[in-house]
Amino acid sequence: MSTVLAGIDVGGTNTKVLLATPDLEVIDRIDLPTPAHAGGDAIVTAAVEAVRVLLDRHRASLAGVGVGAAGVVDATTGTVLVTANSFTGWAGYGVTAAVSAALGVPATLDNDVNAFLLGELAAGAVAGEPDALGMTLGTGVGGALVLGGTLFAGPRGAAGEIGHVPGFSDVRCTCGQVGHLETIAGARGIADRYAERSGRRVSARAVADAARTGDPDAAAVFATTGWGIARAALLTAGILDVTTVVIGGGVARSWDLLEPAVTAAIAVEPPVSGATIRLAQSALGADAVALGAAAQVRDLVRGGAVVSDR
Repeated sequence: MSTVLAGIDVGGTNTKVLLATPDLEVIDRIDLPTPAHAGGDAIVTAAVEAVRVLLDRHRASLAGVGVGAAGVVDATTGTVLVTANSFTGWAGYGVTAAVSAALGVPATLDNDVNAFLLGELAAGAVAGEPDALGMTLGTGVGGALVLGGTLFAGPRGAAGEIGHVPGFSDVRCTCGQVGHLETIAGARGIADRYAERSGRRVSARAVADAARTGDPDAAAVFATTGWGIARAALLTAGILDVTTVVIGGGVARSWDLLEPAVTAAIAVEPPVSGATIRLAQSALGADAVALGAAAQVRDLVRGGAVVSDR
């Protein structure tokens, strides 16, 4: 009987559950709707049942379970702290305790962006890099940092939150503050900026389609987004000397529209170190969060460092 790891990605709409080898090769996966408004017990039960289905299917022995979840989490206690309003009864829930009790193995919990970066570092676009910034461009913008091969959370768990750094616009962010990167680089921000320019309210994907057909307002919006991504990378390079960035999320699928502005902005103001900034698109796609969570519990099982605040 083979020994496997399980990775779980809990999103507001869907949950992805996968099995992976200790070398992080994906064996199988199940996608299921997240019972987001049914409470923590229901969310964990649905994911655990999917793990059991996969274990039975492959007659495998489980070594550990890693969970990546949207929102603010306490990785030390394995508890969800803050969630979006797409969840009910999830904030305050002890995820790792519930998962471990159900499956009888060690479990870890981290936020989805940290897990995304760990996945890409372990088996994806930036595999083997000791230092990297991870950016997810979805509805909003998330960020995570790995320094010296270890996830760097900071003393309050907020390190790497590049989406909520000011100075990118004069627009109020969904968090209530002004000028954050999210206002120009998240899908919501892209749709809002296009509506301001054109008077038309469409999705970020529709803005991308319009840009590809020559709509000048749409092209200008994506140029601004590309500038913002470049500036975020340059800030990270200047402050931390980290020049590797991996980008995922739905907005990143429009890299053909973003890359010209990103390249131009970096060419104008390259890092003072002279180092080349490397921006890589996610290689793992929809598996990144779950596979990163599996990598994290693998390190725990092996006795490796999982998270650092210094």
